[in-house]
Amino acid sequence: MMSNLFLFLIEAAASFATLMLLARFFMQWQRVSFHNQLGQFVLATTDWCVRPLRRVLPGLFGMDLASLVPAWVIQTLVVLVQLMVFGASLDGNPAALLLGSWGLGLVGVLKMMVYMVIGIVLISAVFSWVNPHAPMAPLFYSLSAPFLRPLRKVIPPIANVDISPLILLLLLQIVLMLLSNFAGGFSGMMLAR
Repeated sequence: MMSNLFLFLIEAAASFATLMLLARFFMQWQRVSFHNQLGQFVLATTDWCVRPLRRVLPGLFGMDLASLVPAWVIQTLVVLVQLMVFGASLDGNPAALLLGSWGLGLVGVLKMMVYMVIGIVLISAVFSWVNPHAPMAPLFYSLSAPFLRPLRKVIPPIANVDISPLILLLLLQIVLMLLSNFAGGFSGMMLAR
């Protein structure tokens, strides 16, 4: 019972930190202004980690690695904590353990990215239906636009209803299924010692 509670708290804290780092990454990638309440919250919760790392990790093709790498490290540490809590033996083949943990950490980051895009698209759709002129609506529109734009070029509106968010959500569910299969492969790598 206590180990499950401990693991739940660790996973919740790690998910929050990863989500904030990925939000910062997406906002910088899309050049979305941080001069709003959500942007200020994201900066306040990630500056402690991102600012020092920027001295060491430069950006790559316009991507902020100082936001992305710590998210990966956090998810990898969660995998190692899960292994320790469940009593997995950490001795044996350290290369397989390290590669498997890194792989599962990467899959964890990718899943969080997909979940975040799902959330952004849903919030953007709700804003467009309920209150398109809300102060936060432009933020979510600009974050969802790069994911919806390719689909909007291919799928025309039906009776003036844009179904591209629904198609995107279906595609993202397929991506989550594929990522779960990759996670199974990395788990197998760690167990095959």
